Formats: sequence, structure tokens, C-alpha cells
Amino acid sequence: MEDLQALPHYWGSTPEDEYYHQQGIKSTSSYFTSPRGLLLFTRSWLPINAPPRGILCMVHGYGNDISWTFQATAIFLAQKGFACFALDIEGHGRSQGIRAYVPNVDLVVQDALSFFNSVKKNPSFNGLPCFLYGESMGGAICLLIHFADPKGFDGAILVAPMCKISDKVKPRWPIPQVLTFLAKFLPTLAIVPTQDLVDKSVKGEKKKVIANSNPLRYKGKPRLGTVLELLRVTDYLSGRLCDVSTPFIVLHGSADVVTDPSVSRALYEEAKSEDKTIKIYDGMMHSLLFGEPDENVEIVRSDILAWLNGRCKQRA
Repeated sequence: MEDLQALPHYWGSTPEDEYYHQQGIKSTSSYFTSPRGLLLFTRSWLPINAPPRGILCMVHGYGNDISWTFQATAIFLAQKGFACFALDIEGHGRSQGIRAYVPNVDLVVQDALSFFNSVKKNPSFNGLPCFLYGESMGGAICLLIHFADPKGFDGAILVAPMCKISDKVKPRWPIPQVLTFLAKFLPTLAIVPTQDLVDKSVKGEKKKVIANSNPLRYKGKPRLGTVLELLRVTDYLSGRLCDVSTPFIVLHGSADVVTDPSVSRALYEEAKSEDKTIKIYDGMMHSLLFGEPDENVEIVRSDILAWLNGRCKQRA
């Protein structure tokens, strides 16, 4: 048996190009310079047996990156005919910035929107429907992208979106008040007490080992400035759920203790979108598309694919 801690990729030791070829897709990576001059690592996953039926612009969650387990979903969707694109946001993965420090989510939104707009300008994608896809914090960022460009995308797939941080992982009083004071002077200080999110997100010891073996995953305590910014953003979003107008599907596990499934229910109920779908999976946790048993992952994948297929024309 291979040593999971020493694997170069989440799938094992197979070289990247060979693995993508085995999966029947093409993948590329590059760097994109954002309007504020930040160098951001990007990836694409493209179908090779037929022209794409749609574009997916994908955003990962806090502490994560696009080169480990996150890309399992992009590979699956590329196999089903979708051109997928994603970037490591500021301070994550191979992108510039202090590790896991996100001082201003609004700037991250502009970074992502600039990259996704550059993708959409590709003449080979002209006329294709384009969807946002976000996991956890990435789901919150996708909603903010929607607010910044309400007509720019044809819909959004929101997987356990961080529209509110669960009270079950928030530090208790008076810790937040103390941390808020300290953050004014030491915003990058990594001292916020919290439980390991992998243990709270992933079922099964083998999958926990794979998640923890990601060399680019941030494993330290959350930074003061990042936590305050995420609290600001989630408070802002929870007050604007009624302004969401894009078609969307929101997917959440009922046993999620990282982000709050009740807020996803509120999003579904309050959004003014005429085309909206919600899936709450009984007993599933935060990491719906990797951390669950394979049979549960397939259920979630199938729901996402069915939603996409209902909104994309089949291409010969």
C-alpha cells in the first residue's frame, strides 16, 4: 500500500498529464495577474472528445486550494462536457499572499471576476452558458460575484455556502471581543481557537488522511484579520439573501457543523430567483464532494449534473 502522506497527488503517484489523459480530459495550469497586480495560480479542466456544453467558474473554500481534492469535481464535470476553470485565491495554494490571510474579500471577488471574464472572452466559448461554482467560503464569494455582476453568469452551484459560520465552530464570549481588539494591531496573527475543520468536514479515516496530506492546505489556526473579514462578509450576505436573482442550486448536509444549513434554507426561501433548487442531504457533513462515502459523493454529483443538464443544450 502506498504511503498516503507521501503521495504527490490526491489520486496517488500517477503523473498529472498521464492521470488527466486516463480520465479523458485535458488540464492546464498557469498564472493570472489580477488588476491589483496579484499573481494568482489557475487551472483548467477541459473535455477532449467533444466541444464543451458550458463553462464552470469555480471557487474553493477557506484553507483549501484547487490542485488537491477540489479538482475531483472539476475532473468529473469535464468528463461530462463542461469546461472548468478555477483559481487559488489570495493567500491560498500557489497564489501570492500571506498564507490563509484574506484581509478584504471584496478584492478577492474582483480578482476572481477579472479572471473569469478573461475566460469568457475566449472565442471558442462564445455563446456557451457560464455558471459559478463555489464550495463553502467559495460559495459566499460566488454570491458576491453575482452581486458585482448580476447578469454576468447564467446560474450558480453553491455547495455548503458560507453565508453564515456555524455557531458550533465559533469561539465563545469573551474570546471574539478580545480577538476583535487584537486584530486592529495584529491582523495576521494566527491564534483564533477553532477545532480542526477536516475532522468536522470529512467522514472516514482514509479520506481524512488524504485531505491532511495536501501539501498546500493551510493547517494553522485562523488569522485574526481573516476571521473578522469572514464574519463581516457572512453578516452582509445573510442580510442580502433576498437580493439573489440568478438561477441556483444550493446543496448542504444536514449534519454540517462548519457552515449553517438553515441559512441555505433561508437563501432558498428568500431569494427572488425564479429558478432555484435546494438539496439538503440527511446526515451528510460539510465536505459533500470528497469527504463523504463514495456513494454519497455520487448522489451529490448526480444532482449537480442533472441541474446543469437542465440548463445547457446538448451539443453534437
